[in-house]
Amino acid sequence: MSSEFDIKLYDDIDPEDRPSLVEALIPIIGMLTALGIGIGIYGLDPQFPLLWGIAFTGLFSYFRFDISWDEMYSGITHTLLMGIQVVFILFIVYALISTWIQAGTIPTLMYYGLDLLHPIVFLPLTAIITAAITFAIGSSWTAAGTLGVAFIGIGSGLGLPEPMTAGAILTGAYTGDKQSPLSDTTNLASAVTNTDLYDHINAMRAGTFLAFSIAVVLYAGLGIRASGAIPVDRIAEIQTALTGSFTISPLAFFPLLVTFGLAIYGISAIPALGAGVFAGAITSAVLQGNSFTSVWTVAQSGTSPETGMELVNGLLASGGMVGGAWAVTIAIAALALGGLFECTGIIAVLAHHLGQLSKSVGSLTGITVLSSVSMNVLAAEQYISIVVPGVTLGSLYEEKGLKTENLSRAIESSGTVTSALIPWNSGAVFMAGTLGVSTFQYAPYYFLGFLSPLILILMGVTGWQITYTEAEADDHMTSNVAAPADSD
Repeated sequence: MSSEFDIKLYDDIDPEDRPSLVEALIPIIGMLTALGIGIGIYGLDPQFPLLWGIAFTGLFSYFRFDISWDEMYSGITHTLLMGIQVVFILFIVYALISTWIQAGTIPTLMYYGLDLLHPIVFLPLTAIITAAITFAIGSSWTAAGTLGVAFIGIGSGLGLPEPMTAGAILTGAYTGDKQSPLSDTTNLASAVTNTDLYDHINAMRAGTFLAFSIAVVLYAGLGIRASGAIPVDRIAEIQTALTGSFTISPLAFFPLLVTFGLAIYGISAIPALGAGVFAGAITSAVLQGNSFTSVWTVAQSGTSPETGMELVNGLLASGGMVGGAWAVTIAIAALALGGLFECTGIIAVLAHHLGQLSKSVGSLTGITVLSSVSMNVLAAEQYISIVVPGVTLGSLYEEKGLKTENLSRAIESSGTVTSALIPWNSGAVFMAGTLGVSTFQYAPYYFLGFLSPLILILMGVTGWQITYTEAEADDHMTSNVAAPADSD
């Protein structure tokens, strides 16, 4: 895995060619300014503001750092190659959603979900069920792109705002992802820090459980406040609209069983999701009676159902693989910008100077959080938010006598979970596009994204769950025993 994530570090750069901190901050400020003006002031989509950032960074690097265009192209290519899995998954998931709608899989989940779930308990149960499924399959994206889409529909049918449901889905998805030994980010965090996988998972358990428990209580409170009075017969009207357009049957769960079964077996996301598309196509043809041409046209171009109920039409409308191009262009632009920041040494310089600020275990933990979040902002890829701090800060944790699982826990508890809060990050692009709720809308309800890093900082400040190497632990014990004698 180390060859896949070959990151330029501070000491790898010739001091004569290394940007100063001020020089490294100029392109970053330029990028943030472009995004602020484009998105914040003019309300543009992120694609062109990101392109302005790419242009500014490229020109500044060419004239100030004397980096050739070929070097910059190479850096962009390296990052795009690393993120190509994101592009493939985005296209596949958009095709899968459309196929599963036509196959009746998502309509059937909605139909039964409306019978089984009550508005008051829906949000906490959504978080719990999504966490359990994600833990089993090891992929937050797979859970959100399949089960999450159905939960959005069920929540809307129960009268709950979509951003609340999306927040509960994300909290559950990233909770299960952090604790699953099948998760790629969990394995990556343990690998880059040389930590045993299960030591890493065990180190995260207490903080994750606390953050998730608080989130579930908050969702229960939201459910009580937001459910309100459901119009009489509304659920029956939605179910009638569904049965009028789709064959509602447990057989429609075939694509779901195939996808989750392969994921539980250990098959990676792309082939598991791809198999889900084919299983959806077969179900669509056999159960719903759609033609071969219709099945693959929907997978390509999306669905626009006419159920006789506007709410249901909106919930089951999708863009197909072609509709995924909007999200893919954001991901590509953000990855390209991250590639420029990496190849010019800007990321390495920023990570180095952040590391120099740590004076205590508490400040080191805070710096790790800041470093991971910064990488999510600059590189637009959660893998970078794990790799760069994991490699850069390892020696500082060692100097303080801390076990490696303290670092592995810190980078995943702050890097993985916050990726969905940065609108141009590949995680947020995927979640917003798949669930149909913008990052700014779901962010206030994605409680784990805030609680996880905050609890992590609390651990560093208080010493709770902080573990030391045997030699350092002995020193602490010796000093504690000796203290009373010294005071006499």
